[in-house]
Amino acid sequence: MTYADVLSNARQALGGSCKACPVCNGVACRNRIPGPGAKGVGDTAIRNYEKWGDIRLNMDTIWEGGQTDTSCTLFGRTFRYPFFAGPVGAVNLHYSDAYNDLTYNDVLVRACAENGIAAFTGDGADPAVMEKATLAIGNAQGLGVPTIKPWDLDTIREKMALALASGCFALAMDVDAAGLPFLKHHTPPAGSKTTEQLREIAEMAGRPFIVKGIMTVKGALKAAQAGAAAIVVSNHGGRVLDQCPATAEVLPEIAAALKGSDTAILVDGGIRTGTDIFKALALGAKGVLIARPFVTAVYGGGEEGVRLLIEKLGGELADAMEMCGAASLADITPDMVRLSK
Repeated sequence: MTYADVLSNARQALGGSCKACPVCNGVACRNRIPGPGAKGVGDTAIRNYEKWGDIRLNMDTIWEGGQTDTSCTLFGRTFRYPFFAGPVGAVNLHYSDAYNDLTYNDVLVRACAENGIAAFTGDGADPAVMEKATLAIGNAQGLGVPTIKPWDLDTIREKMALALASGCFALAMDVDAAGLPFLKHHTPPAGSKTTEQLREIAEMAGRPFIVKGIMTVKGALKAAQAGAAAIVVSNHGGRVLDQCPATAEVLPEIAAALKGSDTAILVDGGIRTGTDIFKALALGAKGVLIARPFVTAVYGGGEEGVRLLIEKLGGELADAMEMCGAASLADITPDMVRLSK
């Protein structure tokens, strides 16, 4: 099987919202909610993708060369590459019933762990989404990151108990999910969290706590103040706020604000290639999350599809490093990319 075969297979297996496009740029699926599209006019997901393309690599092959080291260390664990599968929930609703959350996460979490990275898993209004995600992480000896929605505190405690029982090495909350309709009308109230509430949740986690959904310096500083071990610069794939800036546009200023702190920076949103990953690291991220292409990989090829996607992204990253003079991730610096004017 090749990655082209994975895309071809996925087009047959996925529903009408996702087209398994050769380039996952948000154009064909815009304004399709639920599903992989974006809110409102649907331009935020497209902008996420396009802004990585506006950044160019500065080639420099005058260096000692040799084997590049793509390994990344996060929270004391070493991974083969600095990218992770992003959280997705209710796949049978958003994509097709070829998979449900149990079968999807079972394939994704295991395949990611076997190929040197880790998967973030999703959450949903149906309690079974978190139950099945944490079961998959437990089966992978804790090599996964459950991502809990910003519910009321009692619901968070219930879901966190499942997460902790899985042995997960870290735990996340996608605070930007406050904009999702099923949370906005949730009873008891769910959604936005204060810094104090986030601190309480981080302490409850008892392990590295990741706050996903940061798009401003102010938000990043509040997350760090709340005790976040890491943040994810993310606009939820454009699904919660129309006319939002791209993650690539805000990453440099957030990285500058947190420079020297103990809070690691991850980023997602339209990252589709190893060169995009290189660009994100050059702009200050420690790693990236990639969600929708992993959905295509699972639907189009199961574990083999996930392996092929990981190898594709990793190979492209290693090639970019070699051609720009970076022997390791630590060698990737801002001067290796050129921002469009």
